[in-house]
Amino acid sequence: MIKKEYALSLILFSFLLSSCSVVSGIFKAGMWWGIFLVLGFVALLLYLITRGKR
Repeated sequence: MIKKEYALSLILFSFLLSSCSVVSGIFKAGMWWGIFLVLGFVALLLYLITRGKR
C-alpha cells in the first residue's frame, strides 16, 4: 500500500514540476517580448521627437 502511495505521489510531483517549468518558460518569453516592445516604443518616440524638431 505504501509503495502505491509513493508511486502516485512521485507521478503527481513530476507532473507539477514539469508544468512549473513550462510556466516559467512562458514568463521568460513574455518578459523578453515586453522588453522588446518597450525598447521599440522608446525608439519610435525618440524618432518622432527628433523628426519634429527639423
